[in-house]
Amino acid sequence: MSQKVNLKAYFDRIGFAGSIAPTLATLETIHALHPAAIPFENLNPLLGLPVELELPSIEKKLLTEKRGGYCYEHNLLLMAVLRELDFSVRGLAARVLWNNPEATDPTPHHMLLAVDINGVTYIADVGFGGMTLTAPLRLKADAEQATPHGPFRLTGGDPEWRLEAKIGDDWKALYAFEMAEKTDADYAASNLFLSTDPASAFRQELRVALSPAGRRLALRDTRLTIHAEGQPPGVMVLTSVAQLREVLSGQFGIQLPPAELLDPRLEAILAKTGD
Repeated sequence: MSQKVNLKAYFDRIGFAGSIAPTLATLETIHALHPAAIPFENLNPLLGLPVELELPSIEKKLLTEKRGGYCYEHNLLLMAVLRELDFSVRGLAARVLWNNPEATDPTPHHMLLAVDINGVTYIADVGFGGMTLTAPLRLKADAEQATPHGPFRLTGGDPEWRLEAKIGDDWKALYAFEMAEKTDADYAASNLFLSTDPASAFRQELRVALSPAGRRLALRDTRLTIHAEGQPPGVMVLTSVAQLREVLSGQFGIQLPPAELLDPRLEAILAKTGD
């Protein structure tokens, strides 16, 4: 991605104001603010609309139109921002294991970043839905690392690493990755499958998430779950198009696509979940 990123629009969108020096502190601040402000969402695939990975298209959608996106959109935008700030950053790919720990499909359908700061490598990822990292992790095996939204750790290495999250007393695998840098072409092939193939979960289910300070919000079809720090999860089942629209625009801050496109798809989701 050779285009110049609009830093002002990005900083305005996430509410960033501070030092832009390529330091760990800067990365940590951006990494916390991004998933608190820009939602993970799959409305384009769900509505049969294209997911464009060119930087101007990502900026228009996520910054100007106040939409969100999935991993490629989030992390390609973050990579462009970090490079503009003179960070050393490269794109990686991962096999998703979350809710599918025995996954045998070798195809990596998730994007994350490796960021090198003063000779130390960190993993950054602002696009993993309801379990998105809200802090970079040092690339170090078997060390529990605190983030604003709970402990994570990396295991393995040489060549495959695993990212795990601590859920209650258990460690749950999120994804597996190697450190080989990926190209735009690698991401384009996976993006085409995720956004257009009828077998892709993003074509079948509504998935939205946001991670503001002290909370995680996740919507899967009609089920809204809110995890507030120190409290049991709150769950609400939405039962109308009006409720879904209100949650998408109110709770997640999404500027919604035209009603003639969105509402029939929401009605189909309601019918499916009601069966």
